[in-house]
Amino acid sequence: MTGSSQKNRVIFLDFMRAFAVMMMVQGHTIDAVLGENYRNLDNPVFWVWTFMRGMTAPIFLMTSGTVFMYLFRTADKPFRDNPRVAKGFQRVVLLIMLGYLLRYPDYNIFYLGTATYQQWVTFFSVDVLHLIGFGLLFTMLLGWLAELLKKDDFWVFLIASVVFVLLWQPFEHIDWKSFISPLFSGYLYTKTGSLFPLFPWLAYFFLGAIIGSILAKYPMIFKDSKFSTQVSVLGIAMIVISVAGDFLERWVTGTSTYWTTSPNLVIMRVGFVLLLMGSFIFASLKVNTIPKIFILLGRNTLLIYVVHLLIMYQSPAKVYFTRTYTPFETLLMAVGMISLMVLMVYLLNFFKLKNNPLVAN
Repeated sequence: MTGSSQKNRVIFLDFMRAFAVMMMVQGHTIDAVLGENYRNLDNPVFWVWTFMRGMTAPIFLMTSGTVFMYLFRTADKPFRDNPRVAKGFQRVVLLIMLGYLLRYPDYNIFYLGTATYQQWVTFFSVDVLHLIGFGLLFTMLLGWLAELLKKDDFWVFLIASVVFVLLWQPFEHIDWKSFISPLFSGYLYTKTGSLFPLFPWLAYFFLGAIIGSILAKYPMIFKDSKFSTQVSVLGIAMIVISVAGDFLERWVTGTSTYWTTSPNLVIMRVGFVLLLMGSFIFASLKVNTIPKIFILLGRNTLLIYVVHLLIMYQSPAKVYFTRTYTPFETLLMAVGMISLMVLMVYLLNFFKLKNNPLVAN
């Protein structure tokens, strides 16, 4: 990981992936244990934490889209001959299966007579693993479409992103569950309990794919500090556009959907991720090596996701994950969970234990 070309490409992606997974772990842990009486948005610390937690999924999705499309395009082979296609489809199946297994309504896989209605609702709701699985699937198909049409990835993925964002608000107002099976309706809107329906969340994955495609096409571009500045400026511009769009909506309609179903929210979050990405690109130019633990964390995001959720909700330790703790106790538990995940990936590497199905390349 010390080559000059990798220094400006892979190191920044490793930083992003490690940062994203640690944000995810602390966010889940704090949300699971912080006492209800401390959850006050008037408190600036809690407000900032809530804001950053809302950014975790966009950071994770855009980074995932960037990494996958970068690897997909650097293979430099047609779709049918691209080795990343087979690996991608295997990953799709694994992610979707794990997504449902983590929400399985009963410990007895062959008898579901004791499963409650709410457990079934939870089982059919769409979480981030389902979303990333379909993100990989659609990204491969859109990449294939770009090849067939002989169009640049930028325009194909940008159009797909815009479509998924614009359909978000109308799809939220359609009662999909009244005429579509809950197995499918959960992918279309949040009213079935889904946290991450395809609309608008796949837009983040597609926008990350644009960055990955640019990175594969122009690998030397990340060796220039001007590029990190350009990415950061674009991020700031998108945040400004988002705020201006919300102001225009308030002026025209007298109300705001900014924090619910407004495209301006997506624009702001993308701008924030670009600003963060620009910072990581700039930082990657200043270092010659990266601590291996960052690489390990980035490669084991799926394992970390599964294990920390099992600890919190399926292990004997779940009795301790209740919303009854003070901020100081909550902070200690979050640090403890992060430390445990870091220790896990370190020991896996130290003892050379293989977990290939859960490792991201």
